[in-house]
Amino acid sequence: MTHLNRLKVVLVEREKTGKWLADQLGKSTCTVSKWCKNTVQPDLITLDKISKLLNVSIKDLLVDNRESQIKE
Repeated sequence: MTHLNRLKVVLVEREKTGKWLADQLGKSTCTVSKWCKNTVQPDLITLDKISKLLNVSIKDLLVDNRESQIKE
């Protein structure tokens, strides 16, 4: 699966843990872990909540795949 989000990287940059994010969102740590591993993706409403909690734009949470698509 293509990496679609940068959640793991942004959490590290903001010095936050997956457990912290799970607690803030009322989600399980397992769910947040899956998001960080890019095995599943958060829905758009949750992505918006995450961006607000981490004080970043939604764009900063997403991977820009345009460059890799051009090379293929």
